Amino acid sequence: MAKIAFILLCHKDPDAIIRQAEKLTAAGDYMAIHFDARANPAHYDKIRTALNGNANVTFARKRVKCGWGEWSLVQATLHAVQAAVEAYPRATHFYMLSGDCMAIKTAEYTHAFLDEHDADFIESFDYYNSDWIKTGMKEERLIYRHFFNERKYKRLFYASMDLQRRLKLDRKPPDDIQIRIGSQWWCLRRETVEKMLDFLKGRRDVMRFFATTWIPDETFFQTVVSHLVPETEIRSRTLTFLMFTDYGMPVTFYNDHYDMLISQDYLFARKISPEASDLKRRLGLLYAASGVAFQISGEGPSLFKFLTGRGRVGRRFASRFWETESTLGRERELLVVVCKKWHVAKRVLDRIRQTTNVPAVEYLFNEEDTPLPDLGGIQTSLEKRTRHRRALMRMLFDYYETDRMIVCMDPGNIELLQDFAADRSVTRLLEIECSFTDEYLIGHAMRVGLAGEQTSTETLERLLPTIRNDMVFESDRIKDAEFKNYTRIRESGDLDDNAQALAQFLSIPQDAARDIADSPHLFAD
Repeated sequence: MAKIAFILLCHKDPDAIIRQAEKLTAAGDYMAIHFDARANPAHYDKIRTALNGNANVTFARKRVKCGWGEWSLVQATLHAVQAAVEAYPRATHFYMLSGDCMAIKTAEYTHAFLDEHDADFIESFDYYNSDWIKTGMKEERLIYRHFFNERKYKRLFYASMDLQRRLKLDRKPPDDIQIRIGSQWWCLRRETVEKMLDFLKGRRDVMRFFATTWIPDETFFQTVVSHLVPETEIRSRTLTFLMFTDYGMPVTFYNDHYDMLISQDYLFARKISPEASDLKRRLGLLYAASGVAFQISGEGPSLFKFLTGRGRVGRRFASRFWETESTLGRERELLVVVCKKWHVAKRVLDRIRQTTNVPAVEYLFNEEDTPLPDLGGIQTSLEKRTRHRRALMRMLFDYYETDRMIVCMDPGNIELLQDFAADRSVTRLLEIECSFTDEYLIGHAMRVGLAGEQTSTETLERLLPTIRNDMVFESDRIKDAEFKNYTRIRESGDLDDNAQALAQFLSIPQDAARDIADSPHLFAD
């Protein structure tokens, strides 16, 4: 049976650390603690005094002063790992934690999970070819030597890097090492940890290289483990659930996140708020429980992104220069069909194609696989299409050799709608207003990742009103925008009214528009 040695790096909140150590070791597991040498000495003394009688807790023999982004974090981890290896020969796994982490599964579940998966769990992505680093420095983290902390000594940090750049003092990693990157929260098997420690004793060049890289805790273990362990024995994921806002800040969990946390496909979570006393109490009791069945739904990240994004899309950023200085053309006419039920809009578009000769493209800003001609690469991803939307549409007009074109968009694309409506060309909007049953909303939640097959009925009942209100909100935003040339057809609307709206939108005779509006099963789910 798996026995875990938790590697805990911490620097504050001694009472929480003591409780965390007592809870985790009560199930028969172990813990090695490194308490930041920069932190309050009285806090460290309190932790040592409280846990000295616990044979399942040990402390790093050496303590270092830790700084974010520095080698000191890796060094502190290695000191704690070495202490755990020596103190606990029965430990089968070594699990990296911080003082902000808590278990979101039972010890019983955790041990069974590790017994079932004979692998190392550590994010390990190609440093140069992956998009793990979203912004900021990339190659500069490695090729230059970093002696100053960017957060504390910003001027010296960049001055040193600029000097090395001017003097061409860049360097390469050791020849046999492929640099990998990923989260610093990992769980490694004992044989992997022992291989790593032996490897580092003979490879001082590897240690020296990473000691002057920037943010090495995201590259050091990831690189060394992938160098020593076959790829088939590595699961490139973390077992610790964590999320980041779109500003790069970690999401903090509070008392009302209990149900969401325990339904995620992870063993631990961070960051738990220091004020979330009830959440900590419930999670502490959970780890010691037995016979608990978990319904894994895993919708946490998608749900967080959905809820925090409501009402902000299209309001946070001004138009970019490449969007405002291009135009589709004064003589051109863009017809936009807006509908939340994409399959309904596609049916309408199919009938329009049969009735008119106007080129029509479906949800090109929402579906990656929308069929598009080769336009020199601008069409290859949703991100490129959205960023260069006017240029994309202008090229589509040219490709189809037309001055009129129809596209479909989701009601959530309000920024795109406003941008096109502000163009010199004529923009016409046709909103298709549909009704939404609970069954459809549940299916929608599953399609977009807000719910899963195992999501509980209670969670769905809380989620459905939010989704329904969000769809109403999107439609209201379109109406409130008061777009010129706006028309609407409704699922519950009169046939003649819908035909008149289509005739106006498409500039076609009423009879032809009525044939489209009267198509069988047009609004069916």
